[in-house]
Amino acid sequence: METIRAYLERKYEELGLLNDCLRSRLDLACPRSVDEVVRSKFQITAALRAEHELHEWKATETAWSHTAAPASGPFEFSYDYQRADLTVRGPSFYEFDCGCTSTAIYTASGMAAISAVLLASAQIVEKADVLVLPGSYGETLELIRGFVPHMRLEALKLPLGDAFAPANSPRILLLDSCSFAGAFEAALRCDGSGLDLLVFDTTCFAGRSGRIRRVLRWARRYGVPLVLVRSHNKLDSLGAEYGRLGSVVFVQGNEHQQRAGGVEWARLASETRNAVRLLGGAALPAHFPPFAGSAAYWALTQRRVAAILRNGRSTARYFAAKLPALSAELHFTHGLYVTLRGKRALDEAAARQAAEEMSSELRRKGFPIRHAGSFGFDFAATEWFHDATTDQYSVRVAVPDLPTELWNDLAAAIARWWTAHQA
Repeated sequence: METIRAYLERKYEELGLLNDCLRSRLDLACPRSVDEVVRSKFQITAALRAEHELHEWKATETAWSHTAAPASGPFEFSYDYQRADLTVRGPSFYEFDCGCTSTAIYTASGMAAISAVLLASAQIVEKADVLVLPGSYGETLELIRGFVPHMRLEALKLPLGDAFAPANSPRILLLDSCSFAGAFEAALRCDGSGLDLLVFDTTCFAGRSGRIRRVLRWARRYGVPLVLVRSHNKLDSLGAEYGRLGSVVFVQGNEHQQRAGGVEWARLASETRNAVRLLGGAALPAHFPPFAGSAAYWALTQRRVAAILRNGRSTARYFAAKLPALSAELHFTHGLYVTLRGKRALDEAAARQAAEEMSSELRRKGFPIRHAGSFGFDFAATEWFHDATTDQYSVRVAVPDLPTELWNDLAAAIARWWTAHQA
């Protein structure tokens, strides 16, 4: 159990890491409340972005100045017109310990990353089956259905059985870090040798998560080419949503990058880079967090994600006991949020209204909770949630990095409010 005092001291270290990136550092005192932590964190990151723009005034979209040397902390950039040829030199957001090498392409968001990969694949295969697990990210499924006509979506159900067996068309597994825990684990127990490509959305896992390493080992075992896609403004910005940033990482090191008679995926990196150029989806240098990459950054990130996961596990147990009939899904594989259902079926508007009303009422009572459409914050965040595989709506409660006692009190308040208004 982390005490409030220990928590505030840890947050002071996070604020210090951010503050040290400023050329004109702010005069910081140790925060006395969660609200002070949140306010200071967003104020410092706003100051960082402002300083970047003032200092890098020559680094414009048209790259008119040959004396510009754009950078953001440890990241250095070179590019020509509209960043179509953006090259990034700097630390990785991942840790590969399996002898793999990788090539990273940075984009303006996580959806820009996966969109580029899926659309680029049309230059390599005429038709393909995309296998998706229960709980996969709804916007990705919407993208495939509406804008990727060469891919046939196949929603898998448990038990998976021989779902990964070879077929007449190339088979691509979309492994999503927001899928249900049972489905994710079942996938990694399957024989993957029949798959032609693995696209792994790592957004909900910390960059050094053991689950990412497990997937890398699984892909290597079966010789499946692997692509990692990610949104970086969730878990990679110390809860401050520094900027919209995504990436595609092509992992080299599988024993069989091209199987006999199989699809030649080695071109996918170059085709994806071209898709990013044509879609105008290149990353903005100003959105790279200048505080990322150091040993202190990794240590603080690890501690805050561990705190969220501990709180998430306790929340799942508590809601299962207190809200058994009103819990939609408590066991996402990432453990970062849970979802609650109404006594009657919710639509998007009703779920959005419930999230707003619950957050507003509990915030007036002094709890650190907000109606916000993301996760990984230092406050609880509520929002409507759509399960694309069942077409049902619920309310998502994103578990925050808060001291144990405070979060337990807030979880109990959420359960009481939800019972009173939905039962």
